[in-house]
Amino acid sequence: MRNENTPIAVEGYPFIAVAAFITLVFALLSWKILAVFAFIVTLFIIFFFRNPDRIVPEDENAVVAPADGVVIYLGNALEDHLGEEMIKISIFMSVFNVHVNRAPVSGRVVDSFYIRGKFLDVRDERATFENEQSGLILETARGLKIAVVQVAGLIARRIVCYAKKGDEVKRGERYGLIRFGSRLDVYLPKSAQLRVAMGDKTVAGETVLGILP
Repeated sequence: MRNENTPIAVEGYPFIAVAAFITLVFALLSWKILAVFAFIVTLFIIFFFRNPDRIVPEDENAVVAPADGVVIYLGNALEDHLGEEMIKISIFMSVFNVHVNRAPVSGRVVDSFYIRGKFLDVRDERATFENEQSGLILETARGLKIAVVQVAGLIARRIVCYAKKGDEVKRGERYGLIRFGSRLDVYLPKSAQLRVAMGDKTVAGETVLGILP
């Protein structure tokens, strides 16, 4: 997968280059206020696309958070692609969170989907059904299936997913990102033991959302 050894996600390079170039132009023109503002924007873009390493739990049954953020939904919900009711955990990412997404479990990608849609605020209940989204169905070595869905938001307009059907992924491995704020949904079997609650902060690849049976 991409971004395994890069401190800044490669998807951010074009944005950083453009912002840095504009800063340089303003500086050469001696437009100090604009140059300072552009420099601050450049630093923020670098901050946004940061790609830190994480310490992934060793427990094979642990499901880790796919994103940094806050748990904004926790409850039962129908997962359409698996056709069953599961435990849904939604994690909201603000523009200040790391936006590189990580695989919640080790396993094989048995299905993937991409749905074009709207760009409603991801905290809106309608976002689950109407927003643009990209999802993976992962099957563990013991045959358990979970779903992880990247949901575009009000500001986020670009979902990036490296993994595709047939790929093998490792728990905590980087598999994609969403630019500029959005949401990640994880669907677990109802027999899973939850380890998070509403309002909890999560760290991608480290925070344990639940334990598979």
